[in-house]
Amino acid sequence: MESSREAYIKLLSKTFKNENEVLEEMINLKSILELPKGTEVFLSDIHGEYEPFIHVLNSGAGRVRNKIELAFGDKLSAIEKNKLATLIYYPEEKIKREKEKNANIVKWYEDNIVKLVEVCRRAGGKYTRSKVRKAFPKFKYILDELVHVPEEVDNKEEYYNSIIKAIVELGIADEFIISITDAIKSMSIDHLHVVGDIFDRGIHPDYIIEELMKFHSVDIQWGNHDILWMGAACGNIQCIANVIRICARYGNIRILEDTYGINMRPLSIFALDTYIEKPSDWLLPKEFDYNKYGESDKIVLAKIQKAIAVIQFKIEGELIKKHPEYKMEDRLLLDKINYDKGTVIISGKEYELNDKNFPTIDKNDPYKLTEKEEELIGRLKESFMASTKLQEHIKFLYAKGSTYKIFNSNLLIHACIPIEEDGNYTKITLLGKTLEGKEYLDYLDKVIRKAYFEDNQEAKDYMWYLWCGKDSPFFGKDKMTTFEQYFVEDKEVRKENKIPYYKYILDENYCKKLLKDFGINEEFSHIVNGHVPVKANDGESPVKANRKTFSNRRRLCKKL
Repeated sequence: MESSREAYIKLLSKTFKNENEVLEEMINLKSILELPKGTEVFLSDIHGEYEPFIHVLNSGAGRVRNKIELAFGDKLSAIEKNKLATLIYYPEEKIKREKEKNANIVKWYEDNIVKLVEVCRRAGGKYTRSKVRKAFPKFKYILDELVHVPEEVDNKEEYYNSIIKAIVELGIADEFIISITDAIKSMSIDHLHVVGDIFDRGIHPDYIIEELMKFHSVDIQWGNHDILWMGAACGNIQCIANVIRICARYGNIRILEDTYGINMRPLSIFALDTYIEKPSDWLLPKEFDYNKYGESDKIVLAKIQKAIAVIQFKIEGELIKKHPEYKMEDRLLLDKINYDKGTVIISGKEYELNDKNFPTIDKNDPYKLTEKEEELIGRLKESFMASTKLQEHIKFLYAKGSTYKIFNSNLLIHACIPIEEDGNYTKITLLGKTLEGKEYLDYLDKVIRKAYFEDNQEAKDYMWYLWCGKDSPFFGKDKMTTFEQYFVEDKEVRKENKIPYYKYILDENYCKKLLKDFGINEEFSHIVNGHVPVKANDGESPVKANRKTFSNRRRLCKKL
């Protein structure tokens, strides 16, 4: 039988020719470990807002300005530093403007290439030469020569300037500047963590995913909105209805039609034919682009929103009845409506509905879809599953994503870990297993993948529960009050209360317990959350529990 030593030698022989090569690599790796730690950037709750997202990437989450300061200090004025930063963030636009207005563009090229090389040298200061070279998308050898001027060159300055002049004379200055700014930005962020929610109300989650697909080092901790789209992509009709409703609510049907090729015309025709009356103001889209759509489109979106919301409540009700283990019977509200009086009973109390027009609901069988509704949701399901672009983006979320991540001894999780009032982990039954804490999250990761890759119906159903269920680690509230938000004016009944997790992560000792339970050294680690907004205007800090918890809905921190 082969010994462990022989097995290791056999494994090493696949990569290295002899003992000397192995020793060389060991020395190389040991020296790399002695270098300063690369900068990690944490983003959460991007929600489709591409412009703020791309600015964070372009600015290296503030690291680019830091490198400019290190490179030039008092040698450049604040205005000059701002101009240089803008060039690095948005090189194409800046070059175009300079060409239009600058009479001496050659000098501008030469001056700025010199500055950019110095910033690049600073940005690459914590990395090995080989890693810096890999960060250069083009002109690898030219950039390598400029950033690391060879020792054997006697007149370094003349050698350096001759290369820069040649770049300008050969007409490749634009490409070169773009390449070196890309390298600076790449080295400013060593690793990017997206702590959930790429999707939601913003108009360009597709652009964000395309950028992330090109990014050199990234991981994703799925958020509830990501899970919703993942569920929709694997054919869960409850998730599909929610996705469409939210897109209509925020005036963003474009992403479904133009980006993902999902035919919304049958739904819009159905909505216009069924909901003839003028829609209530509260149904009008919350955000609306009059450059792309007219006033009549606004009305259409409102009617689409109502039509899909009613379908959603019906099919969610059927799923809740199918899965009593979800314990979501309190969300069965269509059968609590008095359709003659226009009221609804919620938690034993009667409330007046602000909209009493439900032409597709049979009061004797309120959760039953009409023939047209059934046909419609079936066609939408086919469209979602057949969308090549959507499936490509969702596969990327699966490839780079997980329920949580342990990275550099930090625990990254979008929303929460289900916890009871007494501080014990919530015991959850999932596909025949009863689990809690880390065990539950680990198994959940497998179930989420089963929903997509194994076409497992129970797992597909659970994707909707993960969007809005009380014990979902992606949601973190006692209920999702969508029906109440739409149809009941009383704000008290619309409340969604946070689960006990958010109370316990304010306690340093409890945070240490959580970290320990996840196998992390609790003394030198942190919990990084997204999901819940930090009310900075009210004096709330994103740093809690004596620096054990970092919580925010945007850029959390540049480096822990």
